[in-house]
Amino acid sequence: MQPLATVLLRGLIAVLIALLLFVQLIMIPAVAAETSRRNPDLAYLEVPGIIGAVLFLVLVEVVLVCVFVLLSLVRADRIFSSQAFRYVDVIIGTMLASAVLLVASFIVLATGRAVNPGILVLAVFGVVVSLSLALLVGVMRGLLRKALELEQDLSEVV
Repeated sequence: MQPLATVLLRGLIAVLIALLLFVQLIMIPAVAAETSRRNPDLAYLEVPGIIGAVLFLVLVEVVLVCVFVLLSLVRADRIFSSQAFRYVDVIIGTMLASAVLLVASFIVLATGRAVNPGILVLAVFGVVVSLSLALLVGVMRGLLRKALELEQDLSEVV
């Protein structure tokens, strides 16, 4: 079941990346243009909004690529290697960067007086989720390190 699951997950990640690219290239600029058209007083936020949204999705894509590579390591039975830690560290850094980006986006919106209470709640939720996921992946990194140590100890015994 594990080989099938890793192949399916890698396929789904490839589809997600393709969809995110479509959203970045087509949907975000279209929504920003429409929002600017409907709210001319907030039109100056169109470009920063596009940049922030695209950057956020780039961070999501980085995490998906790292997970894709980690799944490839699982499939090749090389997940317990120092190579895996590089990708886990990138995931943690990306989660932290997304929290910073969300805070910066909220500050831009707040200074432009374009914030309603729903946006505040979404920003706080996004920051909490990003930080929670970074902590969770950090704990899992510790488990990976321990598993690598145990595997090395076991190979010395055998």
